[in-house]
Amino acid sequence: MRTGGCGGRGEHGRRGLLAASVVLLLLVGLSRANAAQPDLLPRGWAPGPLLPVTLDPAVVTGVLWGAYLLGAAAVLLGLRRRVRPLRDWRVPGLLAVAALLTAPFGSADHISYVAYGRILVGGGDPWVESPISWAGGTDPVTSRVEAPWTEEPSIYGPAATLLHGLSAWAGGPSLRQEVWVWQLLVVLAWLATRWALRAALPPEQHGRVDVAWTLNPLVLGLGVLGAHVDVVATAFVVVAVAVAVRSAGPRGAALAGALLGLGAATKITYGVGLVALAAACWLTRGDDPGGRSARRRIRGMLAGFVVVMAALQVWAGPHVYDQLLRSRQAVSLATPWRLLLETLRPVLGNGGTRVLISVGAALLAVVLAALLLRASRPAGPDETLRAGRLAPTALWLLTGLQLAYVLVAPYSLPWYDVLVWAALPGVAGAVPAVVDLAAVARTTVAALAYVPGRVLGMTPGVEALTLGFRRAVAPWLVLTLWVAVLSVLGGRGARPAWGRRPAPPRARTPRPPTR
Repeated sequence: MRTGGCGGRGEHGRRGLLAASVVLLLLVGLSRANAAQPDLLPRGWAPGPLLPVTLDPAVVTGVLWGAYLLGAAAVLLGLRRRVRPLRDWRVPGLLAVAALLTAPFGSADHISYVAYGRILVGGGDPWVESPISWAGGTDPVTSRVEAPWTEEPSIYGPAATLLHGLSAWAGGPSLRQEVWVWQLLVVLAWLATRWALRAALPPEQHGRVDVAWTLNPLVLGLGVLGAHVDVVATAFVVVAVAVAVRSAGPRGAALAGALLGLGAATKITYGVGLVALAAACWLTRGDDPGGRSARRRIRGMLAGFVVVMAALQVWAGPHVYDQLLRSRQAVSLATPWRLLLETLRPVLGNGGTRVLISVGAALLAVVLAALLLRASRPAGPDETLRAGRLAPTALWLLTGLQLAYVLVAPYSLPWYDVLVWAALPGVAGAVPAVVDLAAVARTTVAALAYVPGRVLGMTPGVEALTLGFRRAVAPWLVLTLWVAVLSVLGGRGARPAWGRRPAPPRARTPRPPTR
């Protein structure tokens, strides 16, 4: 892949790792249905398997593990180096075409998406009706939702469900066609995110955009090729940042708020975008007397956000968040909280232990967010107060808040990290090694823990291996990551950035102490 990057053996090695990772990911998506990829046939007018091979469960597991490990290594090398940006849109365009020729893999969530959309288009309430009960269990799409979601109503917000409905309407009544339309929306969201990052950030940070987003195999495999709704929610948030930067007036603020409302109405956790952008407006107020202009912008954003959220809530009805409330204390297998749940449940009971975990996770998230933001803040004490730093400041806040969330949330899956990778390029001049490493380590461990990603189609041996890693290895790796991050950031901090030595202080102009 032509990146326009720096020469040298290290750069050639990075490109080789990147190419190998992407090829392995495409191999899984272009092959026939397997343990990572649910069967979507008949294909109708949508693309079908282009490679006449079926990867057995052990092979597909090994291929995906290899792809994510190689991809993580490529990302680490790219974050450490000053990689030049792609010269044009040809490489992203080729990757987009390739993604649209694949079938999604890594989970069966995309079937659930279009099933909820089909219920919506058919006049039902996807927040009340379960896929298996819709149309008496005979519908050609909803009947193919896979365990454990067959009896679960939608947990997604109304904006996501509208897009699911669009996919079902445009692609129906074929499952493959509906999923392909959804894939198209995801790929467009991925491209829109890259456009927004390039529009909002200065050119010297565009190379980091391509390392962390455009050519990041973790994002491509988990988000784009997995066809996850998180890519769409991320696009709403990042485009909102670009709009706020390029249109400073009341209309721009209101439009940015509306886009943030769409993000939160896709997945409620993406409401963090409003917090980050509003805080960034205040922190970058500069010489604004009394912060009047910043206050007006924040009010405009809040107005746009509330209008969109309220309108979608009225449209969706009273049950839109029922399933979310029922699952608010869920604990996933690959987190340290699962170890605590299984240890304390016999003593405190199921309900008491889950409440304790929820409170503990919230407190730990606050501590980690504070440490991550302190470590990755701009070098000078007044950097964020400068005009023109709205996008870097908003993305800096998003990085710290979202990375803390995915690190310690009791229920956390690998594709939840997509927003972290979209935000990370915005703090190019200040991110220390530990923040980059924490992002790569967290996403890689989570990705490996959820390979191949489905509960069906595995042999007993592969199931024992993958479930064993998920239950017995990944929680301890994440716990080790917690300890490492807390130890490093809670001590002397993490400066300087990778590959840089601190410049010696000038005799007459002492540098302010880092924090």
